[in-house]
Amino acid sequence: MKSNRRDFLKYAGITGLGVVSGAGVSACSGQDNTKDNQEDTKLANILAASQKEYQQTFNMCGYAAPKIEVVRVGFVGVGNRGGAAVERLSRLEGVDIKAICDIRPEQAKKAKDRIQFPGHEARLYHDGAEAWKSVCDREDIDLIYVCTHWALHTPIAVYAMEHGKHVAVEIPAATTVEDCWRLVETSEKTKKHCMMLENCCYDFFELLTLNMVRQGFFGELIHGEGAYIHDILDSFFDKDARWNLWRLRENAKRNGNLYPAHGIGPVCQAMDINRGDHLDYMVSMSSNDFLLKPLAEEKAKEDPSFKEFVDSPFRGNINTSTIRTGRGRTIMLQHDVSSPRPYSRIHLLSGTKATAQKYPLPGKIATSHEGWLEEKEMKALEDKYTPAIVRKIGELAKKVGGHGGMDFMMDWRLIDCLRNGLPLDMDVYDAASWSAIGPLSEWSVANGSKPIRIPDFTSGKWKENKPLDLSLEKGATTGTRV
Repeated sequence: MKSNRRDFLKYAGITGLGVVSGAGVSACSGQDNTKDNQEDTKLANILAASQKEYQQTFNMCGYAAPKIEVVRVGFVGVGNRGGAAVERLSRLEGVDIKAICDIRPEQAKKAKDRIQFPGHEARLYHDGAEAWKSVCDREDIDLIYVCTHWALHTPIAVYAMEHGKHVAVEIPAATTVEDCWRLVETSEKTKKHCMMLENCCYDFFELLTLNMVRQGFFGELIHGEGAYIHDILDSFFDKDARWNLWRLRENAKRNGNLYPAHGIGPVCQAMDINRGDHLDYMVSMSSNDFLLKPLAEEKAKEDPSFKEFVDSPFRGNINTSTIRTGRGRTIMLQHDVSSPRPYSRIHLLSGTKATAQKYPLPGKIATSHEGWLEEKEMKALEDKYTPAIVRKIGELAKKVGGHGGMDFMMDWRLIDCLRNGLPLDMDVYDAASWSAIGPLSEWSVANGSKPIRIPDFTSGKWKENKPLDLSLEKGATTGTRV
């Protein structure tokens, strides 16, 4: 059989799983190339996992775990993001930082030095690549806060939940659909929270528009747009920026929307995804790479250690993915981390009565096709619709910082929910469905932008799950120190 291996995968997607497996693809492709076979197996696994049938064992949406008066925290991975998180959580009352783990001893020490207030033991762990297991094994820790490179997110989260810990994990929570299912199954089995640390859901305009959606200002939402447009090309080749150039390696081997959560998270919350609607299917398209490979070739001339990237099949510079929900809404997502475009997450919500868009800054709202509302009208809307969480700690969050304050609001809300026994704003189904966009987009790109089903990680419970509640009618008792 001489059919192209990509054509075979397209055919497999139409006819169902059938004989789709690594061996089956290799046999039909007639190729012995190891890399091709590995890619075929990977794509086949994505397709199989997207079509998995699963019966929920326990509904984690709306689940209120027992109250924890003092949340004892262990940090794993304290580079750029993790070190800042240590500092922020040290400012929250009802938090005891018990452990700080990083494969680099100097990073663990720097993170401990960022603790702002006394009362935190913070034992350091840096003895080998699996030192994080010793942190998860401790019986005096309630929450594992994960900020490692992407490949470790799911293994640490699963291990931590299996050892009785709640988990807060950086984005994406998983890089394969199979791992998304592992997170869901483990969270349900252990009844431990698994929250993805999607800080953009706590940015000020996103929270404002979410509250406006809740109050019916936009009418029925029709369409949303989000993105991660952030030129970090030079940092990919900076050996001091990230451990083992891990972000460069991800972009060297994967072609799709690799970092979808910043864009899709706030849109999904506004559309009540997993709580009244669900992501149904998607298509994805990538440009060619015009920037990464030339820069790799240039860097290799200066530093021979970069030669391994010269022949890498770099992803396209820009990926555009479109999603249709079960209720017939649409979402457009973009990913671009290598071209010289101004930073943007777009954040567009289009409804039957109004439209909002954040970028270019500042955020704007329109109630007709005639144009955006004037500054005075915007101020009146902010006065009316600013949500309770912003009214309570918004100004403090701006002082503490962390991407303008949204990081601090996210951490405060997480700890306050755990201390008061409240459901988390983002549960494991959100972590899975937002993260799954990455590998699903890879499959679609590799198959000529063919549609692929997005798994329903709630097993149909989205029909009855309650919408996110940020009213602060319960809880909101956690104090802060500045």
